[in-house]
Amino acid sequence: MVKLALRSGLRWKVSLAIAGVGALVAVALSLVVHNAARLSMLDNSRDVMDERVQIAQRYYENTGRLMLHAKIDDPALPKPLRDAAAIGQRATFLQDSGGGNSPEVWASVPVRNGKILSIHTRFKDRFSIIDALDKALIIGSVSVVLGGCALGILIGDQLSRRLRKASAAARKLADGDSEVRVREAIGGRVRDETDDLARAVDGMAEALQRRLEAERRVTADIAHELRTPVTGLLTAAELLPPGRPTELVRDRAQAMRTLVEDVLEVARLDGFAERAELQELLLGEFVERRVRAFAPEARVRVARDAYVSTDPRRLERIIGNLLANAAKHGKPPYDVTVEGRVLRVRDHGPGFPEELLQEGPSRFRTGSKDRAGKGHGLGLTIAVGQARVLGARLTFRNADPEVEGGTGAIAVLWLPESAPTSTGTFPVIQVPD
Repeated sequence: MVKLALRSGLRWKVSLAIAGVGALVAVALSLVVHNAARLSMLDNSRDVMDERVQIAQRYYENTGRLMLHAKIDDPALPKPLRDAAAIGQRATFLQDSGGGNSPEVWASVPVRNGKILSIHTRFKDRFSIIDALDKALIIGSVSVVLGGCALGILIGDQLSRRLRKASAAARKLADGDSEVRVREAIGGRVRDETDDLARAVDGMAEALQRRLEAERRVTADIAHELRTPVTGLLTAAELLPPGRPTELVRDRAQAMRTLVEDVLEVARLDGFAERAELQELLLGEFVERRVRAFAPEARVRVARDAYVSTDPRRLERIIGNLLANAAKHGKPPYDVTVEGRVLRVRDHGPGFPEELLQEGPSRFRTGSKDRAGKGHGLGLTIAVGQARVLGARLTFRNADPEVEGGTGAIAVLWLPESAPTSTGTFPVIQVPD
């Protein structure tokens, strides 16, 4: 089953929450005020009619005449008032005819001759106040809701802005910018939970940086210490008499020396201490010469040539590692294409493993399901690091059989239009859809 997720900003969630609470409070208070005002108005109307019927009773018993629109034995007199008069009680009664009209208020009292004197009216002028009160309550409720929305947007926007700044700073930390601090990025004078989160992220980043730096130093120290004995071993192997055992020793000693040099290079790249020595060169011509030296069987096509400002030694290292990776893990033919500042290297093998496409190259991981795979996973790691120093982007994807004709791994190097910064920029590893 596919789950549908709605994404909304924090400011709108906060504003809707405040507006919802404000609306509930406003409606509840409006109902309470409306009912209290109506009950008070009805009680007051009963009291007024009770006073009027008493005045009309005294006047009728003294003069025999009626006043205040009083009637004797009114045929429309409600039954509850007749029952009350039958037992000699004075009473009031509310008769609500519905339709939004004000209720009719009755008052009755038995007189000496056994008849019933009654008065009734609607008090339209008094109950019209309830309508005015309802309008005022509606206007007030709408104002409270709109004010709650505005307040929620202001509060949510401030919190959302701080979280966005924290997120941007955290992404920079993830990209390797060790100078960024989330707490400084969010700023502000208000101290809330976002500051606690920022301090926690900064503490975690510092701890990880210390650990990574310690691991890098250990790796560099081990590789540096191994360089001398490996060089001596390779020199000693040259003095051995010719033969198959000698060739095996020389081959393994050379492989170990290459591995040590690669580990040292990775350690230097991880330390962000490398700087590019820029030169202006024609990319197509440069790539053709280097490909002929690294892989003469590879096919080179220059769709559009361009001058680039880059470090030839580092660019040569990237091209060599990409071709070496294609030769180890792919299948011929190998195609190298230059189109402006974009360089593509493709083979026709099974393609990159999913782990590499999702997470990027990782040292000592080649994508093989067992440990018998060729290489140590350092070639693409070095290529990515050198691309960062050049300010370039190195992306990886697999060929689309329907569009590009067949399978294969495709590495694309995007050289920058301008010279890289002092620290270089970080490559983006694209994950195919």
